[in-house]
Amino acid sequence: MRLLLRADASPTIGAGHISRVVAYAERAVSRGWEVAFAGDTDNAEWLASRFSELSVTRLPVSPLASLASGFDAVLVDHYGLGDVRAEVNAAGAVLVSIEDDTFGRRPADVVVDSGLTPAPRPSDGSGVLLRGVEFTALRDVVLRTRALRASRTPGSPLHVTVVLGGGAEWASTVSSLLRALRDTSLPFTADALVRGEPELPSLVDGQSVRVAAPHPGLLDLFATTDVAITAAGVTFLELCCLGVPTAAVQLVDNQAAGYRAALDLGLTTGLGTASTLDDRAVTTALRELLSDASLRSRLAKAASSTVDGLGADRVLDAVAARLNGRK
Repeated sequence: MRLLLRADASPTIGAGHISRVVAYAERAVSRGWEVAFAGDTDNAEWLASRFSELSVTRLPVSPLASLASGFDAVLVDHYGLGDVRAEVNAAGAVLVSIEDDTFGRRPADVVVDSGLTPAPRPSDGSGVLLRGVEFTALRDVVLRTRALRASRTPGSPLHVTVVLGGGAEWASTVSSLLRALRDTSLPFTADALVRGEPELPSLVDGQSVRVAAPHPGLLDLFATTDVAITAAGVTFLELCCLGVPTAAVQLVDNQAAGYRAALDLGLTTGLGTASTLDDRAVTTALRELLSDASLRSRLAKAASSTVDGLGADRVLDAVAARLNGRK
Protein backbone atom coordinates (compact mmCIF):
# COMPACT_ATOMS: atom_id res chain seq x y z
CA MET A 1 0.00 0.00 0.00
CA ARG A 2 1.23 3.49 -0.85
CA LEU A 3 -0.24 6.35 1.20
CA LEU A 4 0.13 10.10 0.67
CA LEU A 5 -0.65 12.45 3.57
CA ARG A 6 -1.58 16.09 2.83
CA ALA A 7 -1.85 18.65 5.64
CA ASP A 8 -0.52 22.07 6.62
CA ALA A 9 0.43 23.92 9.78
CA SER A 10 1.08 27.61 10.42
CA PRO A 11 0.84 30.13 13.26
CA THR A 12 -2.81 30.70 12.32
CA ILE A 13 -3.78 27.14 11.31
CA GLY A 14 -2.13 25.60 14.36
CA ALA A 15 -0.44 22.20 14.58
CA GLY A 16 -3.40 19.85 15.05
CA HIS A 17 -3.60 18.67 11.42
CA ILE A 18 0.09 17.68 11.48
CA SER A 19 -0.37 15.85 14.76
CA ARG A 20 -3.15 13.77 13.23
CA VAL A 21 -1.31 12.85 10.05
CA VAL A 22 1.75 11.88 12.10
CA ALA A 23 -0.50 9.37 13.89
CA TYR A 24 -1.58 7.95 10.53
CA ALA A 25 2.03 7.81 9.35
CA GLU A 26 3.08 5.84 12.43
CA ARG A 27 0.36 3.24 12.06
CA ALA A 28 0.75 2.94 8.28
CA VAL A 29 4.53 2.48 8.54
CA SER A 30 4.00 -0.19 11.21
CA ARG A 31 1.92 -2.09 8.61
CA GLY A 32 4.73 -1.92 6.07
CA TRP A 33 3.01 0.71 3.92
CA GLU A 34 5.02 3.22 1.90
CA VAL A 35 4.16 6.68 3.22
CA ALA A 36 4.84 10.18 1.91
CA PHE A 37 3.85 13.61 3.23
CA ALA A 38 3.28 16.92 1.46
CA GLY A 39 2.55 20.13 3.33
CA ASP A 40 3.84 23.16 5.17
CA THR A 41 4.97 22.45 8.73
CA ASP A 42 5.71 25.98 9.91
CA ASN A 43 4.92 26.14 13.64
CA ALA A 44 4.80 22.34 13.92
CA GLU A 45 8.39 21.37 13.16
CA TRP A 46 8.66 19.53 16.47
CA LEU A 47 5.80 17.27 15.35
CA ALA A 48 6.94 16.95 11.73
CA SER A 49 10.38 15.72 12.84
CA ARG A 50 8.65 12.39 13.40
CA PHE A 51 8.39 11.95 9.62
CA SER A 52 12.19 11.70 9.38
CA GLU A 53 12.28 9.14 12.20
CA LEU A 54 9.73 7.06 10.28
CA SER A 55 11.55 7.48 6.92
CA VAL A 56 8.44 9.12 5.49
CA THR A 57 9.21 10.78 2.16
CA ARG A 58 8.71 14.57 2.15
CA LEU A 59 7.28 15.91 -1.11
CA PRO A 60 7.02 19.56 -2.20
CA VAL A 61 3.53 21.03 -2.11
CA SER A 62 1.86 20.93 -5.52
CA PRO A 63 -1.66 20.29 -6.88
CA LEU A 64 -3.14 16.97 -5.76
CA ALA A 65 -3.68 15.95 -9.37
CA SER A 66 0.09 15.55 -9.71
CA LEU A 67 0.88 14.57 -6.11
CA ALA A 68 -1.57 11.65 -6.10
CA SER A 69 0.03 9.85 -9.04
CA GLY A 70 1.63 6.60 -7.92
CA PHE A 71 -0.28 6.34 -4.63
CA ASP A 72 -3.07 3.95 -3.68
CA ALA A 73 -4.66 6.35 -1.20
CA VAL A 74 -4.43 10.07 -0.45
CA LEU A 75 -5.41 11.26 3.03
CA VAL A 76 -6.29 14.96 3.19
CA ASP A 77 -6.55 16.74 6.56
CA HIS A 78 -7.04 20.33 5.46
CA TYR A 79 -9.77 22.96 5.74
CA GLY A 80 -8.54 25.03 2.81
CA LEU A 81 -8.72 22.44 0.03
CA GLY A 82 -12.03 22.01 -1.75
CA ASP A 83 -13.54 19.10 -3.64
CA VAL A 84 -10.51 17.15 -4.86
CA ARG A 85 -12.06 13.70 -5.21
CA ALA A 86 -12.21 13.68 -9.00
CA GLU A 87 -8.57 14.59 -9.48
CA VAL A 88 -7.37 12.12 -6.83
CA ASN A 89 -9.47 9.32 -8.34
CA ALA A 90 -8.27 10.23 -11.84
CA ALA A 91 -4.71 9.70 -10.60
CA GLY A 92 -5.68 6.16 -9.56
CA ALA A 93 -5.99 6.74 -5.80
CA VAL A 94 -8.85 6.70 -3.30
CA LEU A 95 -9.47 9.86 -1.31
CA VAL A 96 -9.60 9.75 2.48
CA SER A 97 -10.89 13.02 3.90
CA ILE A 98 -10.60 14.11 7.53
CA GLU A 99 -13.30 16.58 8.56
CA ASP A 100 -14.37 18.31 11.76
CA ASP A 101 -18.12 18.80 11.48
CA THR A 102 -18.48 21.19 8.50
CA PHE A 103 -14.80 22.22 8.53
CA GLY A 104 -12.81 20.40 5.87
CA ARG A 105 -15.93 18.68 4.56
CA ARG A 106 -15.69 17.35 1.00
CA PRO A 107 -16.92 14.29 -0.93
CA ALA A 108 -14.50 11.37 -0.53
CA ASP A 109 -14.20 7.62 -0.87
CA VAL A 110 -13.60 7.39 2.89
CA VAL A 111 -14.78 10.21 5.17
CA VAL A 112 -13.55 10.46 8.77
CA ASP A 113 -15.11 12.73 11.40
CA SER A 114 -13.83 11.81 14.85
CA GLY A 115 -15.99 14.35 16.66
CA LEU A 116 -17.35 13.44 20.08
CA THR A 117 -20.93 13.67 18.80
CA PRO A 118 -20.94 14.24 15.02
CA ALA A 119 -23.97 16.12 13.70
CA PRO A 120 -26.04 14.71 10.82
CA ARG A 121 -24.14 14.93 7.54
CA PRO A 122 -25.87 15.69 4.23
CA SER A 123 -25.46 13.11 1.48
CA ASP A 124 -22.82 14.15 -1.04
CA GLY A 125 -22.01 10.88 -2.77
CA SER A 126 -19.23 9.91 -0.38
CA GLY A 127 -18.43 6.24 0.12
CA VAL A 128 -17.49 4.89 3.56
CA LEU A 129 -18.43 7.18 6.48
CA LEU A 130 -16.39 6.70 9.68
CA ARG A 131 -17.89 8.99 12.28
CA GLY A 132 -17.42 9.16 16.03
CA VAL A 133 -14.75 9.49 18.68
CA GLU A 134 -13.59 5.90 18.16
CA PHE A 135 -11.89 7.18 14.99
CA THR A 136 -9.71 9.66 16.88
CA ALA A 137 -6.15 9.13 15.64
CA LEU A 138 -3.49 9.82 18.28
CA ARG A 139 0.28 9.49 18.09
CA ASP A 140 2.13 6.47 19.49
CA VAL A 141 3.74 8.60 22.21
CA VAL A 142 0.26 9.46 23.53
CA LEU A 143 -0.69 5.80 23.74
CA ARG A 144 2.56 4.97 25.56
CA THR A 145 2.02 7.81 28.01
CA ARG A 146 -1.51 6.59 28.69
CA ALA A 147 -0.03 3.37 30.09
CA LEU A 148 2.52 5.29 32.18
CA ARG A 149 -0.14 7.43 33.85
CA ALA A 150 -2.22 4.47 34.98
CA SER A 151 -0.45 4.14 38.33
CA ARG A 152 0.34 7.82 38.94
CA THR A 153 -0.62 9.68 42.14
CA PRO A 154 -1.16 13.48 42.30
CA GLY A 155 1.72 15.72 43.26
CA SER A 156 1.83 18.41 45.92
CA PRO A 157 1.44 21.16 44.95
CA LEU A 158 -0.51 20.25 41.85
CA HIS A 159 1.31 20.38 38.52
CA VAL A 160 -0.66 22.37 35.93
CA THR A 161 0.14 22.43 32.22
CA VAL A 162 -1.24 25.23 30.05
CA VAL A 163 -0.97 24.63 26.31
CA LEU A 164 -2.96 26.66 23.80
CA GLY A 165 -2.82 26.64 20.03
CA GLY A 166 0.40 26.77 18.07
CA GLY A 167 0.78 30.46 17.32
CA ALA A 168 2.14 33.50 19.14
CA GLU A 169 -1.29 35.11 18.74
CA TRP A 170 -2.44 33.15 21.80
CA ALA A 171 0.17 34.60 24.16
CA SER A 172 -2.31 37.13 25.55
CA THR A 173 -4.86 34.34 26.07
CA VAL A 174 -2.29 32.40 28.09
CA SER A 175 -1.66 35.57 30.12
CA SER A 176 -5.38 35.70 30.99
CA LEU A 177 -5.34 32.06 32.06
CA LEU A 178 -2.26 32.53 34.23
CA ARG A 179 -3.94 35.50 35.94
CA ALA A 180 -7.02 33.35 36.58
CA LEU A 181 -4.82 30.62 38.02
CA ARG A 182 -3.06 33.17 40.24
CA ASP A 183 -6.39 34.49 41.46
CA THR A 184 -7.41 31.05 42.75
CA SER A 185 -4.85 31.75 45.54
CA LEU A 186 -4.11 28.02 45.55
CA PRO A 187 -0.57 26.59 45.36
CA PHE A 188 0.57 25.09 42.03
CA THR A 189 3.54 24.65 39.73
CA ALA A 190 2.61 25.51 36.16
CA ASP A 191 4.22 24.93 32.78
CA ALA A 192 2.88 27.23 30.09
CA LEU A 193 3.66 26.13 26.53
CA VAL A 194 3.09 28.95 24.08
CA ARG A 195 4.91 30.80 21.35
CA GLY A 196 5.55 34.47 21.99
CA GLU A 197 5.92 36.16 25.35
CA PRO A 198 2.87 36.06 27.60
CA GLU A 199 2.69 38.62 30.37
CA LEU A 200 3.36 36.81 33.65
CA PRO A 201 1.27 37.91 36.64
CA SER A 202 2.67 38.51 40.09
CA LEU A 203 2.17 35.24 41.95
CA VAL A 204 1.28 34.49 45.55
CA ASP A 205 3.25 32.21 47.86
CA GLY A 206 3.28 28.58 46.74
CA GLN A 207 2.75 29.37 43.05
CA SER A 208 5.32 29.14 40.24
CA VAL A 209 5.20 29.36 36.43
CA ARG A 210 7.64 28.28 33.72
CA VAL A 211 7.14 29.35 30.10
CA ALA A 212 8.46 27.52 27.02
CA ALA A 213 7.56 27.09 23.36
CA PRO A 214 5.78 23.86 22.36
CA HIS A 215 8.38 21.10 22.05
CA PRO A 216 8.78 17.31 21.65
CA GLY A 217 8.83 16.87 25.44
CA LEU A 218 5.16 17.85 25.73
CA LEU A 219 4.09 14.28 26.48
CA ASP A 220 6.69 14.06 29.24
CA LEU A 221 4.91 17.01 30.85
CA PHE A 222 1.54 15.38 30.35
CA ALA A 223 2.83 12.24 32.07
CA THR A 224 3.25 14.22 35.31
CA THR A 225 0.44 16.75 34.92
CA ASP A 226 -2.32 16.84 37.52
CA VAL A 227 -4.46 19.40 35.70
CA ALA A 228 -4.29 20.72 32.12
CA ILE A 229 -5.74 23.79 30.48
CA THR A 230 -6.02 23.63 26.71
CA ALA A 231 -8.05 24.46 23.63
CA ALA A 232 -10.87 22.17 22.52
CA GLY A 233 -8.85 20.63 19.68
CA VAL A 234 -6.48 17.73 19.08
CA THR A 235 -4.47 18.33 22.27
CA PHE A 236 -7.67 18.13 24.28
CA LEU A 237 -8.36 14.69 22.84
CA GLU A 238 -4.82 13.61 23.71
CA LEU A 239 -5.41 14.72 27.30
CA CYS A 240 -8.71 12.83 27.36
CA CYS A 241 -6.94 9.67 26.23
CA LEU A 242 -4.34 10.14 28.98
CA GLY A 243 -6.96 10.70 31.66
CA VAL A 244 -5.70 14.17 32.60
CA PRO A 245 -8.37 16.32 34.30
CA THR A 246 -8.72 19.24 31.91
CA ALA A 247 -10.23 22.70 31.65
CA ALA A 248 -11.02 23.55 28.03
CA VAL A 249 -11.22 26.84 26.14
CA GLN A 250 -12.92 27.36 22.80
CA LEU A 251 -10.29 29.33 20.88
CA VAL A 252 -11.73 29.33 17.36
CA ASP A 253 -15.03 28.65 15.61
CA ASN A 254 -14.12 25.17 14.39
CA GLN A 255 -13.78 24.05 18.04
CA ALA A 256 -17.33 25.06 18.98
CA ALA A 257 -18.99 21.68 18.33
CA GLY A 258 -16.26 19.73 20.12
CA TYR A 259 -16.30 22.12 23.07
CA ARG A 260 -20.07 21.81 23.54
CA ALA A 261 -19.93 18.02 23.19
CA ALA A 262 -17.12 17.72 25.76
CA LEU A 263 -19.19 19.69 28.26
CA ASP A 264 -22.34 17.66 27.54
CA LEU A 265 -20.42 14.40 28.03
CA GLY A 266 -18.83 15.54 31.29
CA LEU A 267 -15.27 15.32 29.96
CA THR A 268 -14.02 18.76 30.95
CA THR A 269 -14.47 21.93 32.95
CA GLY A 270 -15.51 24.62 30.49
CA LEU A 271 -13.83 28.04 30.59
CA GLY A 272 -15.72 29.61 27.70
CA THR A 273 -14.21 31.39 24.73
CA ALA A 274 -10.90 33.23 24.46
CA SER A 275 -12.73 36.57 24.70
CA THR A 276 -14.30 35.80 28.09
CA LEU A 277 -11.31 34.53 30.07
CA ASP A 278 -11.06 37.61 32.30
CA ASP A 279 -14.47 36.83 33.76
CA ARG A 280 -14.46 35.86 37.45
CA ALA A 281 -16.28 32.65 36.56
CA VAL A 282 -13.05 31.35 35.00
CA THR A 283 -11.16 31.75 38.28
CA THR A 284 -14.05 30.09 40.12
CA ALA A 285 -14.02 27.13 37.73
CA LEU A 286 -10.24 26.71 38.04
CA ARG A 287 -10.36 26.98 41.83
CA GLU A 288 -12.93 24.20 41.93
CA LEU A 289 -10.88 22.01 39.60
CA LEU A 290 -7.67 22.48 41.58
CA SER A 291 -9.29 22.00 44.99
CA ASP A 292 -11.73 19.14 44.32
CA ALA A 293 -9.98 15.79 43.91
CA SER A 294 -13.28 13.98 43.32
CA LEU A 295 -14.10 16.30 40.41
CA ARG A 296 -10.69 15.68 38.88
CA SER A 297 -11.18 11.94 39.25
CA ARG A 298 -14.62 12.02 37.59
CA LEU A 299 -13.33 14.04 34.63
CA ALA A 300 -10.30 11.81 34.19
CA LYS A 301 -12.30 8.59 34.21
CA ALA A 302 -14.97 9.90 31.85
CA ALA A 303 -12.38 11.25 29.41
CA SER A 304 -10.10 8.20 29.29
CA SER A 305 -13.03 5.83 28.86
CA THR A 306 -14.35 7.93 25.97
CA VAL A 307 -11.13 8.41 23.95
CA ASP A 308 -8.85 5.39 23.42
CA GLY A 309 -6.78 6.98 20.63
CA LEU A 310 -6.78 3.91 18.39
CA GLY A 311 -8.70 5.50 15.54
CA ALA A 312 -5.83 5.52 13.02
CA ASP A 313 -5.79 1.73 12.83
CA ARG A 314 -9.58 1.61 12.48
CA VAL A 315 -9.42 4.07 9.60
CA LEU A 316 -6.53 2.29 7.89
CA ASP A 317 -8.43 -1.01 8.17
CA ALA A 318 -11.30 0.63 6.28
CA VAL A 319 -8.95 2.09 3.69
CA ALA A 320 -7.30 -1.31 3.13
CA ALA A 321 -10.72 -2.93 2.73
CA ARG A 322 -11.73 -0.28 0.21
CA LEU A 323 -8.54 -0.78 -1.79
CA ASN A 324 -8.83 -4.56 -1.70
CA GLY A 325 -12.42 -4.26 -2.89
CA ARG A 326 -11.24 -2.44 -6.01
CA LYS A 327 -8.89 -5.24 -7.05
